[in-house]
Amino acid sequence: MSQSYVRACALADVPEEGVLGVDVEGSQVAVVRSGGEVHALEDRCSHSDVPLSEGEVYDGVIECWLHGSCFDLRTGNADCNPATKAVRVYSTKVEDDSIFVSLQPDRQGVPR
Repeated sequence: MSQSYVRACALADVPEEGVLGVDVEGSQVAVVRSGGEVHALEDRCSHSDVPLSEGEVYDGVIECWLHGSCFDLRTGNADCNPATKAVRVYSTKVEDDSIFVSLQPDRQGVPR
């Protein structure tokens, strides 16, 4: 079964090594650019239920602004406490300077 993609935003709307929170058909998604790649994750910290899109992006992770939990951009795994549960990661593609996201979860991170 092929995945269906929905336009999330313009590529230019997301700064390099940055994040933008978007509503994609009612789902809150954090769209991230890092290391020349585009990622999309569930826009909720699994520890404190705050938007990850308000956090910082560095070294392949997004850090929650509230308590410092870090999530791997590729897997969604929680890389440091206090979060221990992963967030969903969604497939992305870039076409015609737009970022598209598949709302079908690509993977749920692996518990540590």
